[in-house]
Amino acid sequence: MAKMLHSRVLQPASMRVSHTTEAIVLRAFPYGESDKIVSFLTENHGKITGIAKGAKRSRKRFANSLEPFSMIELRFQERQHSNLAFLLSADLRCAFKNLTANLEAIAAASYLMEVTDRLIGERDDSRLVFHHLQQGLKYLENNGYSVLFLTSFELKLLKLAGYEPALDRCRKCAKDRPKHGAANGWHFSPLDGGVFCYGCSKFQREILPVGSTALAALANLQGDAQDSFFQISPSSSVVREIRSVVLRFIQWQVGSEIKSAAFLNQICMG
Repeated sequence: MAKMLHSRVLQPASMRVSHTTEAIVLRAFPYGESDKIVSFLTENHGKITGIAKGAKRSRKRFANSLEPFSMIELRFQERQHSNLAFLLSADLRCAFKNLTANLEAIAAASYLMEVTDRLIGERDDSRLVFHHLQQGLKYLENNGYSVLFLTSFELKLLKLAGYEPALDRCRKCAKDRPKHGAANGWHFSPLDGGVFCYGCSKFQREILPVGSTALAALANLQGDAQDSFFQISPSSSVVREIRSVVLRFIQWQVGSEIKSAAFLNQICMG
């Protein structure tokens, strides 16, 4: 009996399934003479990175659609044996023109892009994060930058990414943070992801002092960030405390410096 020979038929690239999804451009950089490597946060496929062949010369498939902050409709294919997707086309849906109108807007939008990129893993289920980033960009486009908008955005992003800090009670003894009056001697620990009361703070390392006003503001922002962004006028000292706590915590989670934070501080809080 003749033996039947079995061979694996490789599927041509033209026959592979393509995916179409709404996406936000996180970052892009040139690759070779005419290509680009681009990272996106997508609505339906998490964060993906892909190669756009001929993107520098394309006047049809990628025209003005691969710039950071852009909302696009992305079409891509998976590549065998590679985490790098093959980008077929990108159609611009919203360019957020006000975000490139001045240095303050550029600094704030760049920070939103980087911190989202760093906290979300490749191909993680991130539909809620996608809509949160979309909402944040729209708010920034229409209302401009404020420190409480930024902190609200960060706290909700941390929650969606699974890193929500504990701000209502001591991480060690479970003592409730005073809801009214002073909460003197309380500290925040980036390592433990929460606050420690005066007594328990004595036994912790690498902690940040946080005053009662700043701690109350952070806790209130964390609760209200689920529904809306709001603005008040905190003192400069409270702003510095809030920014120190949140940024140090985020950098602890990602394991390195958030590069756009220095530019943001220089432009918006310098």
